[in-house]
Amino acid sequence: MIALSPTMEEGTILKWNKSVGDTIDTGDVVCEVETDKASMDYESTQEGKLLKIIKNEGEGARVGETIGILGEEGEDIEDILKEVEQEGKAASSDSGESKEEASDQSGSQSSTQSGGQSGDQSGQSPAPSGSSAATSGGAAPSAPAGQAAGGQPSHTASGKIKASPLALKLAAQKGIDINTVAGSGPGGRIIKRDIENYKGPAPSAAAGAAAAPAASSFAPVQNAGEDREIPVAGKRAAIAKKVANTKFSAPHFYIKNSVAMDNLIAARGMLNKEAPQKVSFNAFIMKFAAEALKRHPGVNASWQGDKILQYGSIDIALAVDLGNGLMMPVVRNVGNKGVVQIDAELKELIQKVKDGTLKPEEYTGATFSISNLGSFGVDEFTAILNDPGAAILALGKVNKVPVFDEQGNVKPESQMKMTLSCDHRVIDGSMGGRFLTEMQRMMENPVRVLF
Repeated sequence: MIALSPTMEEGTILKWNKSVGDTIDTGDVVCEVETDKASMDYESTQEGKLLKIIKNEGEGARVGETIGILGEEGEDIEDILKEVEQEGKAASSDSGESKEEASDQSGSQSSTQSGGQSGDQSGQSPAPSGSSAATSGGAAPSAPAGQAAGGQPSHTASGKIKASPLALKLAAQKGIDINTVAGSGPGGRIIKRDIENYKGPAPSAAAGAAAAPAASSFAPVQNAGEDREIPVAGKRAAIAKKVANTKFSAPHFYIKNSVAMDNLIAARGMLNKEAPQKVSFNAFIMKFAAEALKRHPGVNASWQGDKILQYGSIDIALAVDLGNGLMMPVVRNVGNKGVVQIDAELKELIQKVKDGTLKPEEYTGATFSISNLGSFGVDEFTAILNDPGAAILALGKVNKVPVFDEQGNVKPESQMKMTLSCDHRVIDGSMGGRFLTEMQRMMENPVRVLF
């Protein structure tokens, strides 16, 4: 399997679109793969017959690992299968765990062309419609979906639940305790169909067995005293790696201020009376940030080791919550767009995030970032930089607070707290302070954008 995104190291096969014996043409979508960022189509780079499935639906593998064999009809593939078996043993030895445990993590699959080429070479393509059995006929699982042999969910040797990242995501969305689900995938792994067909925990001989929490708008309550291991894979693993690298490699410092929001709220209300669709608050913030970056271009930059790169385009990312991690879709060239156009592009990107169709070029390369936790009731917070940008703006909720006017009288005012996280290698305190003050002035008096 080739890397389907710049940061992809592992992936999980969600669905096979081709079966053993099918003819595959260049460009055919042979399977869908969950990467560290999104679900993506795997397109074949070669023509031929699909001779063997190596990785089935719900199974994971690393970039370069074989997921299927493509060749001529009737071709002898025994030598290739031996190579694949050795490949699996080597992968297990390198990771220090069994191959099945490794596929708990979001892995990226690779294919092997008949003739003995390894999966990370050119001219390769994956394998067929995945069943739970690694046979060319795609044998059905030995137990019904959602129920493994013996009716119990399977665990790894370390005690972790064996489940695909997509199954974990669906379980969280539906409020299902993954520990009560039995897997029908390879080795008893819990896969997508097990969650979709879940009818509740199997009857137990133990008295008083708790039922799985019902799906609701409230987070399920964990019973007191329970320990729970959640496999780190897919998006969560990628986020952990990225933020750790950024936090410990870039010296962060933080600047905070409070912004009077009444004039901005009024301006947005005025626009939304005439606009065909309501313009989001985040679109306004992105516009103000872009205008402030024009005036202070040193903030729109990144550390390059032996030089600082000051960007010509202002490309702003916005953190979007997925429930199991964050995505940072990027609106390009924000400085040359109006707030209505920014809002339209932002809504389109957010929908792609929800659908899992966001392309790598749509979430990488931001020159500046924004994270807004106001809708979660957060007053203020500090954010970790989003590489490669040297600054990220964290926004809290809008609160009504009492303030003194020029005559000394107390009046109510809508205020929001902002925190700018800066890479001190690129941005000094004075530069960051001037930028944040510029942002504050524009938000408090939107007409300043015209100056």
